[in-house]
Amino acid sequence: MKKILLCLAAGFICLAAFGQYIPSEGNLAAREEFKEHRLGIFLHWGIYSSYAQGEWYLQNAKLDSCAYMAAAKGFYPAEFDADAWAQAFASAGAGYVTMTSRHHDGFSMYATKASGFNIVDGTPFGRDVLAELTQAVKARGMKMHFYYSLIDWIRPDYPLGEEYGIPKDPSKADYNHYFEFEKVQIRELLSYEPAALWFDGIWDHTKDFDWRMPELYQYIHSLAPDCLIGNNHHQDVIEGEDFQMFEKNIPGGKVSSLPLEACETMNSAWGYRVDDQNYKSLKELVSLLVRKVSKDTNLLLNIGPMASGELPAPAIERLRELGDWMRANGHSVNGCGATGLPDFPWGVTTRNANHLYLHILEPSAVPADKIIKVELDGKTYYRKVPAQLDPVDTIIDIIIEN
Repeated sequence: MKKILLCLAAGFICLAAFGQYIPSEGNLAAREEFKEHRLGIFLHWGIYSSYAQGEWYLQNAKLDSCAYMAAAKGFYPAEFDADAWAQAFASAGAGYVTMTSRHHDGFSMYATKASGFNIVDGTPFGRDVLAELTQAVKARGMKMHFYYSLIDWIRPDYPLGEEYGIPKDPSKADYNHYFEFEKVQIRELLSYEPAALWFDGIWDHTKDFDWRMPELYQYIHSLAPDCLIGNNHHQDVIEGEDFQMFEKNIPGGKVSSLPLEACETMNSAWGYRVDDQNYKSLKELVSLLVRKVSKDTNLLLNIGPMASGELPAPAIERLRELGDWMRANGHSVNGCGATGLPDFPWGVTTRNANHLYLHILEPSAVPADKIIKVELDGKTYYRKVPAQLDPVDTIIDIIIEN
């Protein structure tokens, strides 16, 4: 691992006078690479998987914190195989993987020295799964991103949220102390050399709460200037963010010129739920992907692994199907983006420098004469629709005229 200290000097490049954020050259290059690989895999995995009721079970069931934490003593994902996971993601055509390093329950999925409530020190399993997966993912040419929750339902120093939260003693709340704890953990995570940090939880307090995000971003960029930073909020971009992400759609706030990403579940839940077998079909997944790319946006597709360390069988099957589609059609999404054209009843369009791709997602909406007309860059293109249409996505490739 490269020493983070080498970034201290480079970090000052990230900050101009008066605190204005100026991305490093490596950061700008990372943003472009981020847009080249349009499919990412999201993983919500933690001790909540033991309950098989989703990642919000502590909150939703109003459990006693101590009773919930006891699940760590029985967390032993014996079937976890980082290489098998990474191979499944790579074969599906993913360019990167984002995993929960710590969710709202405060349990860390890596070897942190800031808290004993982690998979290495707090479970009989005793292995750093984040480190293992990071190594396996990078070995297959993919990037590794880390999700990190800004809130903690259990730690007494985290101030009780406005809308959510397990009952706490308000006299013990100390955000300044909690902020220092976060910095320690983030410094640890940066030693794994992730390509991006994915923050969540800013919605837990009203807008007048000072999260000190610009300060945190400055700290991160001083240590790792090239690391991309995103935050799951529906506000305008905060100074220091490198990409903008949205949960399930592109709502509220101003869509910026930064690289965009939208996360979506493969079934209905983020964390593993034993009662959730509502997995999207290949057609639905392809439609999600190409519709996001047509808006110049990546798709971060979530899977909730089981407590055993296995990926659910339906998820593995969908990854295989998606991989087959990507091997045949990935050129129409990777390295592609928006055309500026509106959505059509029959589908959407994507493009790169030389090709315009028509994605026919709704065959029944194709014009009666079977001719599709599109206008791009002042030129008009007419294409005859094939007699036999693929039920998932028929792609018409048009060479863009110079």
